[in-house]
Amino acid sequence: MRWIGIDPGLRITGFGVIDVEGQKLTYVASGTIESGDPAKGLPERLGALYTGIKEVIDTYQPQAAAIEEVFLNVNPRSTLMLGQARGAVIAALVAAKLPVDEFSALRVKQSIVGTGRAAKPQVQEMVKRLLRLSRAPGADASDALGVAICAAHHAHIPKAISSALATKKRSK
Repeated sequence: MRWIGIDPGLRITGFGVIDVEGQKLTYVASGTIESGDPAKGLPERLGALYTGIKEVIDTYQPQAAAIEEVFLNVNPRSTLMLGQARGAVIAALVAAKLPVDEFSALRVKQSIVGTGRAAKPQVQEMVKRLLRLSRAPGADASDALGVAICAAHHAHIPKAISSALATKKRSK
């Protein structure tokens, strides 16, 4: 299964694409999409994010998507702007008919590092190790790869539970 993970931001949105086969994770691609000059209007910048995500989807053909949830910021305006950027990205994912899972930053960090309070360099290092990369991607791309890895880990949970329940029923 091919996953795309997204770390949304109005200025810079990170993306990461991985293949998952059983427990094996394979790096495919990662990078960032910039919304352009902050002097441009908000609609143009949101359009740039939508178009950028659409191009990534067209290039790498993921089968499922995961995106980081909005966290509450001290500045309400910043939170609103992030929510709008996230909405543009989700619209591109849904337009491509991808199922979209959402994860909090805390859940992603717990899944990757083992603690929800992990710092960005810790996430980058663990993404590097989990995907067997020679060097860690940039912070936004690493966060997006972390979202994809988290989604892949969580996708296995319902299957594992179903399998365990089926085995238990057969043994009775």
